[in-house]
Amino acid sequence: MAGRRDKPEEIVLKLRQVEVLQGQGKSVSEAVRQIGVTVQTYYRWRKEYGGMSRDQLKRLKELETENQRLRRAVSDLTLDKMILGEAARGNF
Repeated sequence: MAGRRDKPEEIVLKLRQVEVLQGQGKSVSEAVRQIGVTVQTYYRWRKEYGGMSRDQLKRLKELETENQRLRRAVSDLTLDKMILGEAARGNF
């Protein structure tokens, strides 16, 4: 069963809620149940987003987008170079 995906901003907020609940004396499993996710999901989120602020998260997403754009540009240029190399050798 596929559930809805939480946005990174929501994930950071939920991680903060778990920290607050743990500070109030609740166990990890109780706190995680209260925010509506599984313990496994909580630990996966904590591994990926733990300790991030919203500004850092925004910057991370910008960098990932820019990285994706640059990778696409490099692959296009590499393909063009390969095509020109084949044409220069006369193997067309």
